[in-house]
Amino acid sequence: MAVVFKKPNALTDKPTHYCPGCTHGIVHRLVAECIDELGIEGKAIGVAPVGCAVMAYDYFSCDMIQAPHGRAPAIATGVKRSLPDSFVFTYQGDGDLAAIGTAETIHAAARGENITIIFINNAIYGMTGGQMAPTTLPSQVTQTSPYGRNVNEVGYPIKMCEMLSTLDGATYLERVSVDCVKNVNATKRAIKKAFQTQIDGKGFSLVEVISTCPTNWGLSPNAALDWLRDNMIPYYPLGVYKDSTSDKEEK
Repeated sequence: MAVVFKKPNALTDKPTHYCPGCTHGIVHRLVAECIDELGIEGKAIGVAPVGCAVMAYDYFSCDMIQAPHGRAPAIATGVKRSLPDSFVFTYQGDGDLAAIGTAETIHAAARGENITIIFINNAIYGMTGGQMAPTTLPSQVTQTSPYGRNVNEVGYPIKMCEMLSTLDGATYLERVSVDCVKNVNATKRAIKKAFQTQIDGKGFSLVEVISTCPTNWGLSPNAALDWLRDNMIPYYPLGVYKDSTSDKEEK
């Protein structure tokens, strides 16, 4: 009997700890499928964040490093510079990447480091109980914004792809979602494109994945997907924000 669907080799057999309806598992699978299809598991080194994906080192079968909170791009930079033939990716949430790790992210992009970042944006701090994040939407209710995010007091959400697209060092930036089959397929294409950007030595790439957090949003998994479509995607439009892969020579 022909095998039409199986677990990617780049995923371990360990069950994940994520909440029901969480989309981290979907993105993990897509990352692993791309690693398999590109044949890079033997030279791939992933950098796990602090946050809901803190135990990503248990789920990917390639070499993994645990980074301090927000410092994954700095760790990835050191690994890639010391082992230039390796393939290095980070997997980070919005609190890790866009809050405590903002400087590391921006300067890695500005330097054009030849690394790839998978950025999960679910508009909230998930692991620590649902506090307001840098990506929390205006008027969105969280544990630390019980009356909704007041932009007059705490400012507006940070749009990472838009901001990073202004930097000359960034090569490939795309925002995607995993709320439906069509968008899941588009997300895989974006991740594979970002990985190929690094393989070709063309510099910094980042894929931002608009995701759900049913537990901390206080919604069912299905309702969370609807909320994402109705609220997050209009505020964080999907699409390619920068693609200069054809303009950059191999480093």
